[in-house]
Amino acid sequence: MLKIENVSKSYDGKRKAINNINLTIQPGEIYGFIGHNGAGKTTLLKSIAGILSFDEGEIYIHNYSIKKQALEAKKLMAYIPDNPDIYESLTARQYLDFIADVFNIELDLRNQKIQEYANMFEMAEKLNDPISSFSHGMKQKTAIMGALIHDPKVLLLDEPFVGLDPKAAFLLKEVFHKLCEKGTLIFFSTHVLEVAEKLCHKVAIIKNGEIVTNGETKTVIEDNSLENIFMELLKES
Repeated sequence: MLKIENVSKSYDGKRKAINNINLTIQPGEIYGFIGHNGAGKTTLLKSIAGILSFDEGEIYIHNYSIKKQALEAKKLMAYIPDNPDIYESLTARQYLDFIADVFNIELDLRNQKIQEYANMFEMAEKLNDPISSFSHGMKQKTAIMGALIHDPKVLLLDEPFVGLDPKAAFLLKEVFHKLCEKGTLIFFSTHVLEVAEKLCHKVAIIKNGEIVTNGETKTVIEDNSLENIFMELLKES
C-alpha cells in the first residue's frame, strides 16, 4: 500500500506547500488527486517519489520508508511527471533499454514489453527515432512505456492525460484497469474532473496544501458532480 502520515513541506520555511497530509491507498485502487494550480499536488507526488524531501511526517511504500529505505521503495514504483523531460539525445528504444537496465529487466522480457506497449501506443515505427524529434504527446507515451516496463506496484502520475490524443488517453485508462486487476496502486493528479469521476475508485481534493475531502468517489460525489463540489470548495475561504 501507499501510506502518507502527517506529511508537511515548506519551500521557504514559512508557508507550507503541503500541510499535515494523511492518506492511505490500497493495492488495486485508482486514486484521483484533484486541486487547482499551486494547491500542492505536484509537491506531494514528488515527495512520494523521493524527488523532494519533506519536513514532517513519513511516507511508506509497501512498508518501506521513502526516507530511510529509499532504494527498496523506489524499486516498487514509477513516477511520470507532468512534463516528460526525458533524454532527448537518445532514441525511444535507447531510453527504454536504459530504464530496463536500471530495473534489471532481462533482454527477452524487455523486448516483449517494449514491443507490446509500442504497438499499443502506435509508437512501433518511432522507436529508433531521436526523442528530440518527438511531439509532447509522443514524449508522454515514451515516458509511460518506460514507467510500465518493470510492472510497478505503485504508479504515480502528474496530469497523465495532458498532451495525449483521445485514443492514447483511452488506451492509458485501459492500462490502468489491467494494472489494477494485478494489484497495482495508481495515484494521479488531474484537472480533468470527468476522468476522475468515471475512472477513480477514490478521490482526494487538496486546497492550499491541505486535504479538504477524500474518500470513495461515489460517496464524495453523492448527488452532485465532482466539478460542482470542486468549484464550491475553491469558493470557500
